[in-house]
Amino acid sequence: MKRHVHGQSPTINILSMKSKVNILAPVGNFESLKAAIEAGANEIYFGIEKLNMRAAGANNFSLDDLKKISEDCKKSGVKTWVTLNTVVYDNEFKEINKILIKVKESGIDGIIASDLGIIEMANKLGIEVCASTQMSISNVKAIRVMSKWVDRVVLARELDLNQVKEVIKIVKKEGIKGPKGKLIEVEVFGHGAMCVGLSGRCQMSLYHYNLSANRGKCIQVCRRKFEVEEMQSGKKLVLDNNLVMSRSDLCTLGLLEELVKSGIGAIKIEGRARSAEYVEKTILVYKEALKLIEEGKYDKKAQERLLKEVSKVFNRGFSEGYYMRRSFEEWAKGDSNLASEKKKMLGEIEHYYTKIGVAQVKLAKDGKVKDGDNYLILSEKNGVIRGIFKNIRMDGNILTFKTEKKVSKGDRLFLVEEA
Repeated sequence: MKRHVHGQSPTINILSMKSKVNILAPVGNFESLKAAIEAGANEIYFGIEKLNMRAAGANNFSLDDLKKISEDCKKSGVKTWVTLNTVVYDNEFKEINKILIKVKESGIDGIIASDLGIIEMANKLGIEVCASTQMSISNVKAIRVMSKWVDRVVLARELDLNQVKEVIKIVKKEGIKGPKGKLIEVEVFGHGAMCVGLSGRCQMSLYHYNLSANRGKCIQVCRRKFEVEEMQSGKKLVLDNNLVMSRSDLCTLGLLEELVKSGIGAIKIEGRARSAEYVEKTILVYKEALKLIEEGKYDKKAQERLLKEVSKVFNRGFSEGYYMRRSFEEWAKGDSNLASEKKKMLGEIEHYYTKIGVAQVKLAKDGKVKDGDNYLILSEKNGVIRGIFKNIRMDGNILTFKTEKKVSKGDRLFLVEEA
């Protein structure tokens, strides 16, 4: 799928004008940032160092990166959010104030937060706030209260589709507005990992390893295998699926049209700890789905095709989460990646011959390629580049091949194969 091209003005977003639903994409590093921009995300969210829910799992940015992120995104009309949504303590507010001032100075658009102290500080600095799903906002009364301080809320993940529709209906009917004087925007989760805990508030890592998920240090104990033992006899029970707490990934392609009709303002893709190609692929798939919905062409055949496409990147199997109010039977089918495609590291780009568009790579010892193989290049400067090896040349373990786009020294080259 090719990237949709924006209009002449970099601040105009064609997708949001048509569907009125923004795609909010996860960014964990500069590779993912570039991939998100190139794929056409309307908004991105990311963490900086600590005090965010992926402090341990993602390659978070530093305060010094904020200005570049802001500048790169503004050029493409992409809105930026910094996540500050962990539990915080009194001795950390000096650091939080420093972060918020830097956010303001760098031109970042807003923060995603759950602590009322942080939200109040952001308000005083004139920084837009989105209420995190960590707040478990699940009713209009809570939105009325939060509207004094936030312009957007992420609804609790436990709401079903009818509840989402009803909340948005009342928000519009009552004209509930945030600090900017506009109707409160409602954001929902659309794709990615789901936590077995209530709106992500889990205690398992803290209980077992003294590492709090609510401080961004989740080590995914729930994704591990467990066995049940009868304490009196010591006998163990064999479970049909011993991944008893590992939820499959959320995928809303099958109900996306209903979510759009409900009046949501943004749909969030989870995955700041996932790869750049995951970010790119999910954005492209959901962007095309929204376009087809707008055109009245989002039929079952299109849904099946897009589901197959998004299944190529990291996933633990898919379910519709709580939206359809069904009992949860969609547990992870295994403790590994279920993507239909796998990638194998071949090496890093050593040189790029600009005039002829040829890249040079020193292959790893077990690296083997042939004409017709699919490749993937991950780059901080160029994002995600996909292609097919053609007219390759080998000199020992030195590979040269023509690329469709410019690449840079240090970019990582992968062979892509069916899993």
